[in-house]
Amino acid sequence: MDICLLISEVCRHRICGYWLLSFLVGLPSRNILGFTVPTENHTSKGPVPLIIETREHVYEYAPTALDWWHADRFCQQRFAQLLLETWDGELASLSKKLQSHQIRNTLWLNDEEAFLQRPKQRRIHSTPVLVFKNKTDTKFVKVLMDFPVMPAVSACAHIQWDPGAVEISTIFSYAVPAFINEFQLRGFVDEDGFVRFAIIIHGHHSPYLPVFRSDRQWHHFCVTWQLHNGTWAVYADGKEKASAVGLSASQAIYGHGTFIIGQDQDSLGGAFKEKESFSGNLTDLHVWRRVLSREQMEKVRSCFSVEEGLVFGWRADILDVEKSVQQAMLQLTCPGPVEECRVFRVAPGVFAYASCLQPLPFVCHYRKDLYYQLKETQSNSNHLFVAQVNRRANATVIPESSFQAEAQGLNLSAATEFLGVVEAVLTEAEPPTLDTAALLGVFQLLRKVSDFEVTEEPKQLAMLEQLGQHYVDIAGIILEEQNAKEWSEIQPIIGGPMTVVDNMDKMVSSLQQLLSLERPRVTIKNKNIGVEVRRIELGTLMTDRAAYIMPSQQGDKPDQIEVPAEEMERLSMRGLHRITVTNTWYSYGSLQHLLGSGSAVFKDAAVSDGGRRYLSTQVSSSIISSTVVSDYEEISTSVRYRLQHQAQVQVRKSPTRGYMEHKPVCAFWNFSRSPEAGGGWSSAGCSVITSHVEFTTCSCNHTTNFAVLLQVYEVQRSAEEESTLKTLTFVGCGVSFCALIVTFILFLAVGVPKSERTTVHKNLIFALAAAEALLMFSELAKTNQGVCFAVTASLHLFFMAAFAWMLVEGLLLWSKVVAVNMSEDRRMRFYYVTGWGLPVVIVGVTLATSFNKYVADNHCWLNVQTDIIWAFVGPVLFVLTVNTFVLFRVVMVTVSSARRRSRMLTPNSSLEKQIGIQIWATAKPVLVLLPVLGLTWVCGVLVHLSITWAYIFIVLNSLQGLYIFLVYAIYNSEVRNAIQRMKEKKKALSFTNCSHPINYLSSPRNTSWEMGKFRPSTPDSTASPPVEKDLSVDISHKNISNKGNLSAKLPMGISSVMSPERPAVQLTAFKSSGF
Repeated sequence: MDICLLISEVCRHRICGYWLLSFLVGLPSRNILGFTVPTENHTSKGPVPLIIETREHVYEYAPTALDWWHADRFCQQRFAQLLLETWDGELASLSKKLQSHQIRNTLWLNDEEAFLQRPKQRRIHSTPVLVFKNKTDTKFVKVLMDFPVMPAVSACAHIQWDPGAVEISTIFSYAVPAFINEFQLRGFVDEDGFVRFAIIIHGHHSPYLPVFRSDRQWHHFCVTWQLHNGTWAVYADGKEKASAVGLSASQAIYGHGTFIIGQDQDSLGGAFKEKESFSGNLTDLHVWRRVLSREQMEKVRSCFSVEEGLVFGWRADILDVEKSVQQAMLQLTCPGPVEECRVFRVAPGVFAYASCLQPLPFVCHYRKDLYYQLKETQSNSNHLFVAQVNRRANATVIPESSFQAEAQGLNLSAATEFLGVVEAVLTEAEPPTLDTAALLGVFQLLRKVSDFEVTEEPKQLAMLEQLGQHYVDIAGIILEEQNAKEWSEIQPIIGGPMTVVDNMDKMVSSLQQLLSLERPRVTIKNKNIGVEVRRIELGTLMTDRAAYIMPSQQGDKPDQIEVPAEEMERLSMRGLHRITVTNTWYSYGSLQHLLGSGSAVFKDAAVSDGGRRYLSTQVSSSIISSTVVSDYEEISTSVRYRLQHQAQVQVRKSPTRGYMEHKPVCAFWNFSRSPEAGGGWSSAGCSVITSHVEFTTCSCNHTTNFAVLLQVYEVQRSAEEESTLKTLTFVGCGVSFCALIVTFILFLAVGVPKSERTTVHKNLIFALAAAEALLMFSELAKTNQGVCFAVTASLHLFFMAAFAWMLVEGLLLWSKVVAVNMSEDRRMRFYYVTGWGLPVVIVGVTLATSFNKYVADNHCWLNVQTDIIWAFVGPVLFVLTVNTFVLFRVVMVTVSSARRRSRMLTPNSSLEKQIGIQIWATAKPVLVLLPVLGLTWVCGVLVHLSITWAYIFIVLNSLQGLYIFLVYAIYNSEVRNAIQRMKEKKKALSFTNCSHPINYLSSPRNTSWEMGKFRPSTPDSTASPPVEKDLSVDISHKNISNKGNLSAKLPMGISSVMSPERPAVQLTAFKSSGF
């Protein structure tokens, strides 16, 4: 690596800049990074905010300039939010009103996600570069600085590694007389082409870990170390590459040492070795006596200076450069400020971006109804509690109005003192006198403390645990049941009591700083809330050590949550050696009774079936949570928890309304669900492992706040009734299956003439028989998951096909009522597409879109707990609707035809006789067509009303096949004619001994179902006038002359009831001849 390479890189600085830009993939959220804003941004007093009202919103202009995070926090403290970009019309109106008050500033916008996704700007940075050509024991640079004692240190630089330098290289070394290797950074290129870094502190060596590729490009790195716990970390190009604790945590880095760049000091300031020297280019090396935050590291990477705690800045005048080390000026393309926030420029009325660290004024937005509710709450307060707290603290701990909340932060000492005063006032009152305004004030204080960042100084750490105890005690008090009324009143303003849990999680995360090798666990608890922060060594973990156990309030089984042993093993295989687990617990009764409102309604699927009716969902256990962190980064892992809950017993609500049954559901609180309500319960990723009468064990594939919910059902059928219904279903389906098989064989064997009608009948019979056969034996398949899935898909297909052919039956009947201009071939193609093609499409689409949630948990049928069931119910409802309309039309035509015939044939008949004819004309098609068209399934809608309807539904539908057998086989003239012809043929063949066989196929086709001899049509009957597609004749045969012989066309049971003077309309199910 020589000066030519450097000049080449300088000429290619745009490519280098592009490479640096490619590493900007976004930053973690503000809360995770814990950014500390300099004290000059903490403004306690300022101009009075300007209030601007519109029709739906209220805006509060805050002229105090704050960075984006403090501006956002300021609005949140006042239960508002920063101005949103989405209100274009509102922004235009607001801009005019602001300008009318001579306000033309740039304002912050609440658009956090947008600025993280925006491409970052770049800037050209001119900086001196040190060029270390090849490895040598002579090239070095000495820093002419007197270094102080450093309990913490950060060192950052831009570096270009020499790919040929594969041996260990020393980027810099800091030596003192007591320790030659007091502070060093070393690296080498591994066989995969990655540069691996290692930090040395007091002679103790961290492992070599990969940080970036040796690709001749410029890279930015930062290394940090602190005395507390010996925590160290390595960052490269904006990302954390390695971190751990325990690296020489005995003492701070000594001062007054010698800092050498490019060489390893084997003696103070000398004794360099060629094999340990650095080869490459280096620039912008800075050293601080503190650990930089992630935001500050990004600022340094963007070539901006961070002055706080700076010990050594990159300046040529304080570098003693050995003459063989070459120097050059480099125009380095740095990424722009990584975090840019959306702003609104009032005067031109346009949107832009600005650095989130820049102080700017801002506007807080309120919903108008909530703003006035907040004002009313403040005005109706007696301020007794607030005055007592402020008087005892001799400071404004809680402002008399939330509109007086300030953006000024609290230091740890003040926060601990204030919380102690609030706790004392709350515990002295019996019960605590908290009105809505006081509750809002306490909530504001807790939120401000949860946003507070603790720096790791010994004095602060000594008070941190005391702060946590006060915080937990106050949170437990305000969540008491006697405050339920106040919580319900302020819920629209703050989003409900679960916001206390959210703030608690933030506060508890700071307790991790109390952990050490000597103290691996910190526990805080009172009667309502328990908190535990624990450090776990993965290498020596025992299975039972990972559980957080809280004493049982009822029963023998305590509440507990744990990271399973298999998850611990998985984390260990990822290379993690130590994790920090934070657990919180909220007792049953301290929080759950506050979640009985609409904001806590469980919104996942909870449906009713024929045996039980869903009533409600209740929070019936403690709330417990777990968070796993490694090296300050949250880790996604599964957890297992067990919680006590209300006893699951069947209680008879009333003799007529059935039992009350509880079903446990494992759930977690999702803060992003219904944000306006503070979140909602969800069961995604959670499942029940075991459930007993008084406790349930759950497993979830993530960490958050968990509980056991009980879904309350009204059970309308007892176990004996369910058993009876199952027996009836099995027997009925068995009888129907046998009847359908016999009917299908008869259609094939006896030579029934082919027609549209018989084809449709055969397809319906086949689909229904297959569905009922699968239904009878589906219980046997549920033990095998694969077989159960196949049975479910087959049941879905054949039941859909059965209903599709019922629809075809209706369409065929409709074609006989209303003229349809379509040939028979085209109709049959349409019928086949409808009867088989449509079910295949429905089942295929359902499987493709919902494969993993297709089958129910306890039986082989569609999952009724999801929307999958609508892939069956939807088409069935459509078929029933169409066929109901067809039946109504058929009844109308039949009644009209019967009325006309009655008037023509028996004009002098009595009124009673005419009424009887009308009733029979109405009842007959209904009785005949209800099962054939599937309309008996309408009873399924009424099943949940009474057990009687369940019996009716099962009897009607399980015996549907038997009814089809009676109508289409036993009393069908075509089948009877075919059987009669077979008998006659067999009888004739037995007497055939001559050479003149009889033409047995010429026998009449309309001689069945007769009570007596065939009688020719009378002139009166043949002269009866035509009706609209009169169903009393064989419609497809226009030349049949026996239109009046209705008795010959009716089943025996029906024909015997009717006299010759009572002709009726012939239905397609009773055709005496084929098409």
